[in-house]
Amino acid sequence: MWSGRFREPLNATFDHWQRSFRFDQALLADECAASKAHAHALAAAGILTAAEFATITTGLNELVTKYGEESAAQKIDFDAEDIHHFVELKLVEAIGDLGLKLHTGRSRNEQIATDLRLFVRRQISVILADLAAWAGALVEQAEKAGDAVMPSYTHLQRAEPVLVAHWLLAYVEMILRDATRLEDCARRLNYCPLGSGPIAGATLALDRTIASRELGFTAPTANSMDATSDRDFVLEFLQALTMIGLHASRFSEEITLFATAEFGFVELPEAFSTGSSAMPQKKNPDLTELIRAKVGRLNGAAQTVTLLVKGLPLAYNKDMQETQEPVFEASRTAHMLTSLLGAFTAALTFRTDRMKIACEIGYLNAMAAATYLVYKGVPFRKAHEKIGNAVRYGLDHGKELGELTLEELKQFGPEFEADFFEAASLEATLDCHDVIGGTARARVKAALKDAAARVEALAASGAAKEEELSHAGA
Repeated sequence: MWSGRFREPLNATFDHWQRSFRFDQALLADECAASKAHAHALAAAGILTAAEFATITTGLNELVTKYGEESAAQKIDFDAEDIHHFVELKLVEAIGDLGLKLHTGRSRNEQIATDLRLFVRRQISVILADLAAWAGALVEQAEKAGDAVMPSYTHLQRAEPVLVAHWLLAYVEMILRDATRLEDCARRLNYCPLGSGPIAGATLALDRTIASRELGFTAPTANSMDATSDRDFVLEFLQALTMIGLHASRFSEEITLFATAEFGFVELPEAFSTGSSAMPQKKNPDLTELIRAKVGRLNGAAQTVTLLVKGLPLAYNKDMQETQEPVFEASRTAHMLTSLLGAFTAALTFRTDRMKIACEIGYLNAMAAATYLVYKGVPFRKAHEKIGNAVRYGLDHGKELGELTLEELKQFGPEFEADFFEAASLEATLDCHDVIGGTARARVKAALKDAAARVEALAASGAAKEEELSHAGA
């Protein structure tokens, strides 16, 4: 593709080392889609005849059909420098020298910038569908949980009782935020570099809106130097995947803890667990442990790209080739992680009996008890102190707050009356958190309905976007 200026062959070791086809073959479908869009622009400019355009388009379609499945698995064994070289060689092999005409008016710099945008956009669609499925599984578990209760924790110490549904919906909120980050990334990257040339723009009077429209982009990029050197969208994508991984890891950590005999809140599904080669009784949470570990890969990819683009002068530099493997690997990791989490979450069994028992000991109603005194006119700081003293008394005498007699309570303040016991019950402790976002039963019921609607909208939006992308560049 570039040897005319050179008199010596490349050092064989260097030649093998600098080639990227072993990994960028994952871009085959994107390269062919972008090439068809470029051919359309060439035809509109009179560079290709209608017959030539049809022949090239047919040849590119046949390439995708023949090699697409292998490319997805990255198994094409061929001596090409990169995906652009491979497509050109195979196209010439199929349609003759007409295939050489396709590179008129373009550069590999704009090709890879376009291919990567198409790839990331496609992966965002896949991962959004995975997130919608995982969030849907969480919503279904929340619906099944009903009014079941569990302890919440701060500092890994029991804090207050909450509905199991409330805890599950916390992760739904994280997932929905993750989805918006991916959607924002997709909107920002959705501009077409084709027509930017190697750095200064195409030397032919190409209508750049043609390729942009064919590929489903919003518009052509505004600056050729920025277009060929921009990898912000790659970094933004990887950072969004890191956030997804962090949230998945937090969920996995809690499930891992809750599945221990010490907690006993969760029964791990056997289909997602393994045993021990030495200890016959073991059922290990391998899925959740692996998810915790996989976050390192996602964050490592983001850090790699951050350091790759740091300090690069405009415009394209070969360093940018190294941004590809991290994004391919992170995409695969994120897809496997999120798709497995949906199925795993749906298969979980929560031991709500154990959860409820854990809510009934340990003074988890102490804040509700202090609130009772506030309604009796006691300043909260004083109420906090009075209940703290009552808790200390209970600890010394082996009694929960609700087990103390009214006479015992009145030693901490005359404000205690018989209605304290109802106010300190488990149900009242839940329902006193009657604010938007609180764990009161009516609030959680409303939040669950709202979350289900937002998850359904995410799934529908993702399906519509996937359908739209399937037609772009066809």
